[in-house]
Amino acid sequence: MPRLPWPLPAVLAWALAWVLFRALLGAGLAPVPALLSASAAGALASVLGSTRWRRALIALGFPLALLLSQTAHWPAWAWLLPLALLAMVYPLNAWRDAPLFPTPVAALNGLAAAAPLSAGARVLDAGCGLGHGLQALRWTYPQVQLHGVEWSWPLRLVCALRCPWARVRQGDMWRADWRPYALVYLFQRPESMARAVAKAEAELAPGAWLVSLEFEATALRPTARLQGADGRPVWLYQMPFHKA
Repeated sequence: MPRLPWPLPAVLAWALAWVLFRALLGAGLAPVPALLSASAAGALASVLGSTRWRRALIALGFPLALLLSQTAHWPAWAWLLPLALLAMVYPLNAWRDAPLFPTPVAALNGLAAAAPLSAGARVLDAGCGLGHGLQALRWTYPQVQLHGVEWSWPLRLVCALRCPWARVRQGDMWRADWRPYALVYLFQRPESMARAVAKAEAELAPGAWLVSLEFEATALRPTARLQGADGRPVWLYQMPFHKA
């Protein structure tokens, strides 16, 4: 059974707990048993989380929210504001991809030697977030043209301000045309790698590179594997790809 994209499991679990809590109070149950029952429902729903930290967040979200709301005397609708902010910064369309994973500054050290590019070559950071990957790429390839694409318009705006030397646009990385680029850089999720490989095989020219920080394209045999300064692996695949 496919998992729901994050953070939808948390939102649904918290909403379920709140609805159950209000319903039990409305039915005449005392506050403490209602709280325990709703918290138990949230804990059971934590199985929807794909990692230990996400399961803990799902389970603890309702009791912590209730505690804070009682302490701050916030109205129930006030809890919709963080969700609205989350939806604006991290739109629903992007939930299937990685959340905000900043690339460490020195993570791509040695990449230029392993995947040399000519001056003026185009490089794309697919899902550029706040621009950390673009900054690491600029440090590695000072002679290339850097491009970034980001679905979230607030993140795209901040990225463009932080990286005025790059061409950053708002858009879907999966609908963007990868054909003009000599190298496409990703810092996504393991679940995204098969889709990235299929798109790269369909669009990248012979000799172009697909580079992934930390997450391996397990269906392919890597052309090279680097060890970043912070210990994360950098996986390099050059077209035409070779199956593992």
